[in-house]
Amino acid sequence: MTVKSTASASITPDELKPGMVVKIHQKIKELNTKGEEKERIQIFEGTVLSIRGNKNNGTFTVRKISNGFAVEKIFPKRLPSIAKIEPVRAFKVRRAKLYYTRDYGKKMKEIK
Repeated sequence: MTVKSTASASITPDELKPGMVVKIHQKIKELNTKGEEKERIQIFEGTVLSIRGNKNNGTFTVRKISNGFAVEKIFPKRLPSIAKIEPVRAFKVRRAKLYYTRDYGKKMKEIK
């Protein structure tokens, strides 16, 4: 069994699990002042709350705290604008849907 280092390795949406903290690299297309289309990569880092659907079609919900406000994004698993998904760390959880963490006071324990 080979162990991937979590710093630079990327995973597929099928390998996501609730409780993982991930960085999602998403391609964003913008128009500049001259009307030219420019593409950049935006990183969304947060905790995976839930995974819905099966292998081919489904969604996963990622939540982060930004400037004191909670932001949740729902990503389709097969979104073509997702460049890569990097795992940062994983927490030990016992449930498939982590919606209770929205107003949870305690910290989750990290898996070693």
